[in-house]
Amino acid sequence: MNKNSFHPFVIGVAGGSGSGKSTVSQQVLASFGADMVSVVMQDDYYRDQSHLTPEVRRQQNYDHPQAFDWPLLVKHVRALRNGEAIEMPEYDFTLDNRSDRTIPVKPAPVIVIEGLFALYDADLRKMMSLKIFVDTASDVRFIRRLQRDITERGRSLESVVGQYLETVRPMHQQFIEPTKRHADVIIPHGANGPAVDVITTKVASVIGQLKRS
Repeated sequence: MNKNSFHPFVIGVAGGSGSGKSTVSQQVLASFGADMVSVVMQDDYYRDQSHLTPEVRRQQNYDHPQAFDWPLLVKHVRALRNGEAIEMPEYDFTLDNRSDRTIPVKPAPVIVIEGLFALYDADLRKMMSLKIFVDTASDVRFIRRLQRDITERGRSLESVVGQYLETVRPMHQQFIEPTKRHADVIIPHGANGPAVDVITTKVASVIGQLKRS
């Protein structure tokens, strides 16, 4: 890709924990392939916490915007827009810290930024061509989060419920829900098929224009 020829079509996909953000992102990726679409996961941009003990790490509020390494995330998205590959950090949720590995992400015509706070930062929003908020009922989101954290992240039922009541729910109401006003498209009832079809149709149009240029 000629990095001076055009800027990629950048899509931000935000929404609460368990809302269906990943379903939207993965559907776009599956529809057009890794050569056309690169996905940047905000979850991998939690701050490095190597200087903290495991006990202190577990006590951090991971649902607050300050939990993320915004300068690195913005830097990496700018690099991708300029046609430069990045090494995305890899976050290990079982350790509450970044792993020693990184994930290579190459520039592509379409870049998807997925995360709780994908629409929170003004610098990120300025680089987006399409801003999406996946809106899902809180009870559905909680059940999905509960199942994921127990099966994939080795959490106990008590810890998931406690975290939800102490930080997830209040942080969603304070910080995530208000970002809905920045969205160009609000997808109701989670990643429903017709809404995702509209998104992929738009992406197909963009890719088609790039191929003709």
